[in-house]
Amino acid sequence: MSDLFRKKAVGYDDAEFGLKRVLSALDLTLLGIGAIIGTGIFVLTGVAAATQSGPAVVLSFVVAGFACGFAALSYAELASSVGGCGSAYGYSYAAFGELIAWIIAWDLILEYGVSVAAVANGWSGYFNNALTAIGLGLPEELTKGPFAGGIVNLPAFGIVIILMLLLIMGVRETARINAAMVAVKLATIAVFLAVGLFNIHPANWTPFAPFGWFEHVDGKPVGILAGASLVFFAYVGFDAVSTAVEEARDPQRDVPRGLIGSLIFCTIIYIVVSGVLTGIVNYTELNVSSPVAFALQKIGFNWASALVAAGVIAGLTTVMLVLYYALTRIIVGVSRDGLLPPYFSVVNEKTHTPVRTTVITGLGMAIMSGFIPLGVLAELVNIGTLAAFVLVCAGVIALRKTHPDLDRPFKMPGGIILPVMGVLSCGALIAFLPFETHLRFIVWLALGLIIYFVYSIRHSRLAAA
Repeated sequence: MSDLFRKKAVGYDDAEFGLKRVLSALDLTLLGIGAIIGTGIFVLTGVAAATQSGPAVVLSFVVAGFACGFAALSYAELASSVGGCGSAYGYSYAAFGELIAWIIAWDLILEYGVSVAAVANGWSGYFNNALTAIGLGLPEELTKGPFAGGIVNLPAFGIVIILMLLLIMGVRETARINAAMVAVKLATIAVFLAVGLFNIHPANWTPFAPFGWFEHVDGKPVGILAGASLVFFAYVGFDAVSTAVEEARDPQRDVPRGLIGSLIFCTIIYIVVSGVLTGIVNYTELNVSSPVAFALQKIGFNWASALVAAGVIAGLTTVMLVLYYALTRIIVGVSRDGLLPPYFSVVNEKTHTPVRTTVITGLGMAIMSGFIPLGVLAELVNIGTLAAFVLVCAGVIALRKTHPDLDRPFKMPGGIILPVMGVLSCGALIAFLPFETHLRFIVWLALGLIIYFVYSIRHSRLAAA
């Protein structure tokens, strides 16, 4: 085993890089829940039901959940055995080498950066609606970017800046704020279920799967499997738990628990909520920006709808917070390995956080969310995440062959069957995405390869070894 691989296997020296081990298994599970429960449950559930799966959106969540489950088990094995900086980047580095690792790092930077900016735009809409309800709504030119007929999306810009300041304060404080907001949005879901369960009309579940498992309508994929490719966005971010490897108290034990625990919990919540949602309102009416709040209004529970809207604001805030956190830790790891300039891996002595990277990425995402309409760029998030999951599952298979004696405190059962299933299921979901998404993803990766061969290959730790 090479020295660099050993660094990945045991983690970098805390004294050298200054990250503090302060996160428990509960903290990591809540980080996962904070990243997962947000846009998916509050927005995509209705969109997928109305445009893709009908009431069978519950099966779309099951399919996507299984694909994520295979990936989560693979992440858990690699987190417990390889460790290092965490994330698909670190694991791909150990399993496949520098070039593939860089491709995945570039992929993850796109995934997390665009996700935060996209969610900030959604957060802005809900926040301004809340201001309008109390008579303090912002003028339209301050809620849209210049390309959409406004000046700046001020709430979107502002929330990213606020999150930047929170992350600079320290991961312990960030985890506490995240836990509080997770409690708020879980309470919000509880309110919805408490009201919705008593207002279900079984007739709304007919037809259950109007488009079957997979069809094409007007040249676009629809059905349960296409719906799974769409609602997969609801799971984006659970892998952010793995980026906290170096700040977990006992990473070999706690990271697998955080990954698997958060995924199981959120999958159950998604299935229950989507089933109740399509039971109280006909699925054809759910293609709206806030289907959960809309459904409660539709059946006359305006007070519950208002509570849900408040919960959405908290929910989307935690999603941005955790994805932003993960983005900065990935960039730190890449910089340590020399694939990006060392400037990005400096950790502040007082806060023990990568302040420079946090500020640079925060300003970049704030500008994106405040001034640039993201449009179809958000579609890249799913394909990027799925590509990362494919390589993580493949990484388990590769390391089982190349390093069979590597200590694995957590080991996936069934030999290589489950990681192979992960490769196949995540690969299949990629296939169900639109062609345009594949093309844009290839362009982004091509840009990353240019950076690698111009800078990274000349400055990497591997080249210096």
